Amino acid sequence: MPTYLERLRAAIAARGALCVGLDPHPSLLERWGLPDDVSGVERLALGVIAALGDRVAAFKPQSAFFEVFGAAGLRVLERAIADAQAAGALVIVDAKRGDIGSTMEAYAQAYLGAGPLGGDALTVSPYLGFEALAPAFEAAEANGKGVYVLARTSNPEGGAVQLATVEGGSSVVQHIVDQATGRNRRTGLQAIGLVVGGTHGTVGADLRLFAGPILVPGLGAQGATLEDIRRLFADTAATVLPTSSRDVLLAGPSPAGLRAKVADLVG
Repeated sequence: MPTYLERLRAAIAARGALCVGLDPHPSLLERWGLPDDVSGVERLALGVIAALGDRVAAFKPQSAFFEVFGAAGLRVLERAIADAQAAGALVIVDAKRGDIGSTMEAYAQAYLGAGPLGGDALTVSPYLGFEALAPAFEAAEANGKGVYVLARTSNPEGGAVQLATVEGGSSVVQHIVDQATGRNRRTGLQAIGLVVGGTHGTVGADLRLFAGPILVPGLGAQGATLEDIRRLFADTAATVLPTSSRDVLLAGPSPAGLRAKVADLVG
């Protein structure tokens, strides 16, 4: 079974390094002329996948915008995952789950298993302890999938926590990087990735030894450019995947507009 990193590298080689976020925010639904209900969410999400599913390496559906409509919204999320994977794109479910014990095991089964919410990768939060995420790591490693651990997020508020120091004097973000690097080395699978925003002048951690995948939010509407991202990760062997949501979605609903924006961002 190919690893997640192998499949990600193949997708990037074939389609370019871009992940498109599926964030059907009410303001975007309005811009598309769609109602702020589950039918609007479905038309936007599936319309983007239909236009770009054979052109981008990955999609990142933000689960909250589907969950807000309850069971009907989750059915749309299931359809979006299935359609994107059928088109050959990877799916990173942006759910930012993080818990302990049997609860984390259930999240891992839901998002990294074979069920209808199972994507190719999942975003997770390490702030109940990095090792509390072990059920997600184990599921990803067993199923050829990936996990992206929040390390240095793109929002400015994150620095108060992520740049704080832990016992021994290193920053929280460096601790997360070191833990992910260590696990990937032990397994040899590189299933554990990081979320590192592209909107910062510096990462706040040494990434030179990290060789797994890095998901980079912030491209486009949040202010990061491809040049910023190349500079920020110039010294790492990681597989870097920039992600853009609003900047791409605002180019719709025209399929041609969406494709033109993606072509511009891939470079």
